[in-house]
Amino acid sequence: MILYQGLVSEFTEIIENNQIIPTLEKEFKNKLGRKLPPNEFSAYTNSLSFIERIIRKSKVESNCGVLIEYIIPSTSNRIDFIITGLNQNKAENFIIIELKQWQQAEATELESLVTTMLGGKFKDTVHPSYQASSYKQFLNDFNPHISDGSVIANACAYLHNYRRSEYEPLLEPQYSHVVKDAPLFFQGDTDKLADYINGKVGLGNGAAIIDKIEHGPTKPSKKLISHVSKIIKGNKEFILLDDQKVAYEKALYFARKPEDKSVIIIKGGPGTGKSVIAVNLLAQLLKDQRNAIFVAPNASFREVLVKKLAQEHSLIRLKNLFKGSSGFVEIEPNTFDALIVDEAHRLKQKGAFMYHGDNQIEDIVRKSKTSVFFIDDDQIIRPDDVGSVSEIKKIAELYDAKVEEIELTAQFRCSGAEGYINWINDVLHIKETANFNGWDKSTFDFKIFDDPNELRQAILEKHNQGNYSRILAGYAWKWSLANEGNGNAEIEDIEIPEFDFKMPWNSRKVGSTWALDTDGIHQAGCIHTSQGLEFDYVGVIVGKDLTFSFDTYSYSTSVIEYKDVAGKKGLKDRPDELNKYVRNIYKTLMTRGIKGCYVYFMDVNVKNHFKNRLQNSH
Repeated sequence: MILYQGLVSEFTEIIENNQIIPTLEKEFKNKLGRKLPPNEFSAYTNSLSFIERIIRKSKVESNCGVLIEYIIPSTSNRIDFIITGLNQNKAENFIIIELKQWQQAEATELESLVTTMLGGKFKDTVHPSYQASSYKQFLNDFNPHISDGSVIANACAYLHNYRRSEYEPLLEPQYSHVVKDAPLFFQGDTDKLADYINGKVGLGNGAAIIDKIEHGPTKPSKKLISHVSKIIKGNKEFILLDDQKVAYEKALYFARKPEDKSVIIIKGGPGTGKSVIAVNLLAQLLKDQRNAIFVAPNASFREVLVKKLAQEHSLIRLKNLFKGSSGFVEIEPNTFDALIVDEAHRLKQKGAFMYHGDNQIEDIVRKSKTSVFFIDDDQIIRPDDVGSVSEIKKIAELYDAKVEEIELTAQFRCSGAEGYINWINDVLHIKETANFNGWDKSTFDFKIFDDPNELRQAILEKHNQGNYSRILAGYAWKWSLANEGNGNAEIEDIEIPEFDFKMPWNSRKVGSTWALDTDGIHQAGCIHTSQGLEFDYVGVIVGKDLTFSFDTYSYSTSVIEYKDVAGKKGLKDRPDELNKYVRNIYKTLMTRGIKGCYVYFMDVNVKNHFKNRLQNSH
């Protein structure tokens, strides 16, 4: 969808006559059914006036095409400005121009992120060149007119209020790859930008190119399919085994029936291979020329998965295929052939952070012909987590969708020790299982430590031996804010004074990919930075948010000891529900390890309960 399109001559006229805001207000109302956001008034007025002057300076033909606020197909992302035309060789070209009103920015150590003033305070955001480059890559991957080379995509960013400094943060070496792909133009670069535009689209005749951009079908290109296939092929982490193969083939069968609206629910506990199936399903549906996206509500899980997959491949194009769950609100119904949702138990409802819709399950079912939900009801950890099997079925019924349920039982994590998973479920009173008396200890290394320092040393030793290891903790300690001096794990929030034990939470500076950071071994991760991930060994510190009574033989949770504000919202008078979430959290943390799990308990009764159960097991 395009909010405004026309020729350069028309665009110049509406800018000169100060009619750009009335024009865009009308288009917002007609095409989006809402008013132009007030905070965008000045952006349009200023930025579009600046780019209009550059276009006049470039002396391109008056019949070059102009697009303003092009909404990228299958997304809610909008491209600020596009100009189309023929280059000096009469090849069809267009330029994506990302317009920014920034006046200053700082470099960061995070992948393609910078810090700048947004909404009255400094925030981390993507580098302007990365933003422009990612939009170009998406169109290259999903518009056949562009992917086959008949139309050439270009991208750049124009920071018209930004004076380039001698040692410019936005041109630091870590950004060189994105700046090379999408050049960056500053306040003093008007001649350079004008020449750049003229060289790409100067000969005009842009109307036909606009049509190819707007009306090209959205489907994965052969290059994208090949790219994803190379990642999967020969990678032992993505080989389908036993139940995984059965679930994959069933899901693929229903996803290939576009005449029916289908909802596929694949249920499985930790280590059953849900993510393996999901990635394979995405790859095959792309091969089938289907418009498919991998959806992961948990940012840490999503970012780590993408970074692992992209070790030898383009990070930008993979991020276009792996999305969060909050961006489907404004997309048209049945836009996607398939949405594949991993960790679906973390889908949100109205009121969740940064989510403007009502129910993410409904967003996904409504916007896709086939929805595939990978889910474990026992990993729901917050009140705003609505991703349950019952809720998915209820939404499916609203849309007359055919529902297919598939259950995974074979366990491929924890060294195949399905018995250990069942034992943890039983000991934490999550569900009664046949493994109340233990599991084959040779298949999984589980130890209880009486001193947290000894647990930390044991995990460090495993790490030094080449095992991928991390320490995790329940949310039973405050996590100091960045503006309190805790931007990069400087404050040791996790304290156990009786053992002189201190440890910081995971670094805010590193963010979602803490699990891959080399310094991560010296920091403690929480449920939000580890759910969905797996390590060789995990050390889990169980805080005072989980207590046990031998009189009632039951667990309890103090709302004061549990520090996750969003996690306990509305649960002050519902202690049993809060305790269920906390037990789910610890079950999830204790099942992140492939080879072993080491645990320290703050509550003596919880420790003794686990020890008793461990001693009575065989």
